[in-house]
Amino acid sequence: MPDEPNIKIPSDNKIIEASASHTYEMLILGAGPAGLTAAVYAMRKGIDTAFLTDNIGGQVLETASIENYMGYRFIEGTELIDKFFEQIKRFPIAFKQGVKITSITKQERVFNVVCDDGATYRAKTLIISTGKSPRRLAIPGEKEFTGRGVAYCAICDAPLYAGLDVVVVGGGNSAVESAIDLCKIAKKVHIVQFMPAFTADKVLIDKLNDFNNFDVHYNCRLTEVKGETLVRQVALKKNDTEETFSLDVDGVFIAIGMIPNTKFNGEFVKLNNYGEISVNCNCETNVSGVFAAGDVTSIAVKQIIVAAGEGAKAALAAYQYLMERA
Repeated sequence: MPDEPNIKIPSDNKIIEASASHTYEMLILGAGPAGLTAAVYAMRKGIDTAFLTDNIGGQVLETASIENYMGYRFIEGTELIDKFFEQIKRFPIAFKQGVKITSITKQERVFNVVCDDGATYRAKTLIISTGKSPRRLAIPGEKEFTGRGVAYCAICDAPLYAGLDVVVVGGGNSAVESAIDLCKIAKKVHIVQFMPAFTADKVLIDKLNDFNNFDVHYNCRLTEVKGETLVRQVALKKNDTEETFSLDVDGVFIAIGMIPNTKFNGEFVKLNNYGEISVNCNCETNVSGVFAAGDVTSIAVKQIIVAAGEGAKAALAAYQYLMERA
């Protein structure tokens, strides 16, 4: 996620600062597609709701273009989040942006959410929609060119690189799946794998081998992303000899895994083996009154449109929970 919030809250709206002295009916943690959609459904039901979030938009802000969200043949990630937020600001909702969740506890029927600014916010229900963060390489140029040639989702951004040369970093299932998607449209795909062989499933490797427009650089690592306004070159180093070389490319797809944003969790709600929040088909966690939606959860498919749908489900399930306990 970006270090600083990317979407500015305009002054001419009904959004107010979230209060640590008020107990809300619902707190939504995270403001990606799941959280923003949950807010619309919660406010339409008249639920006293507040947001707590590090930034508005989450992973979508790092997506250069979106061509698979219904209603838009093409839309940029930041533009889609702007449109989501335009819908949010029609409602009187409380908001706290630029904070990270540090812990959650429950006292009787009220949940206490502690943020890194030292404040504690309270609510009768929670929707956790904190999403995931791509695992980073932490090399020069990666952050600077994110959204300008560096991407983390081939499904989202591959169509932008038709007929161009690209690099895929990684050798597991995600990386090989990304390479397959890119081989269908790119001129040349370079796969950079740190290890001496792929770790992906054989069925995926077999599918990749159906293409002839890719090269694999085993025992190598990316050391720098270069360019001017857009990516134009990457630097690599061989692990055994430390020899360096460069590749002229137009895009870099980093596929070395995603990390669920659940550091705050401790043992509060149940996580699966991947660190995701376990939910049932109603977005319920193992803690009564706590719901979760989007990529941070155990749902199988991680897509913008799916996250938005899960956010709607979570809000409606939370509303039903509140009605039954009124």
